[in-house]
Amino acid sequence: MKLFRPTTILLLLAFASLFSSCNKTEIPRPYGYFRVDLPPHAYRTIDTLNLPYRFELPLNAKLINRKAEGEMYWIDLYYPSLNASIYCSYKPVKGNLVNLLEDTRKIVYKHSVRADGISERVFDHTEKNVHGILYDLKGNTASYVQFVLTDSTRNFFRGALYFNNVPNKDSIAPMENYIREDVIRMMESFEWKR
Repeated sequence: MKLFRPTTILLLLAFASLFSSCNKTEIPRPYGYFRVDLPPHAYRTIDTLNLPYRFELPLNAKLINRKAEGEMYWIDLYYPSLNASIYCSYKPVKGNLVNLLEDTRKIVYKHSVRADGISERVFDHTEKNVHGILYDLKGNTASYVQFVLTDSTRNFFRGALYFNNVPNKDSIAPMENYIREDVIRMMESFEWKR
């Protein structure tokens, strides 16, 4: 009785695995995205800070004071679980409202190179003397939502939503819609303190 050599056994195993693996048809898998569980919307009013405005802040956002050169009332609303921020700036109006509005419009429309579309929605809360525009940017833009609020005589507030990653409208869409609701709530609850 003659025993098989180890190389012969390896060759037989290789042929057996080659023939058994040829029966499967490989199917490419679609590219997937991480699932993000979004918490229910909940808010608190920020009124303890020394700011000339107040609004309802989402509970899952952190308010960060941002000191820019010569600017006292700039803040960021940071969403740690979504890796996103709403950068907010405040300027006193000193006869320069038209320039402030035009600067905002230029900043928004710089995104038109990558945007599929930009829509503007007028916001007017006459009782609180808060007027503004909500800009919705569609497509793979760096910013998806921007807005401006003013009382037309003394105060000007601007905000812009940015995600801290590469823009991809398909993967960011649920988070963008979630934060857009927070921005609308912020605009609706916004008040000037002075």
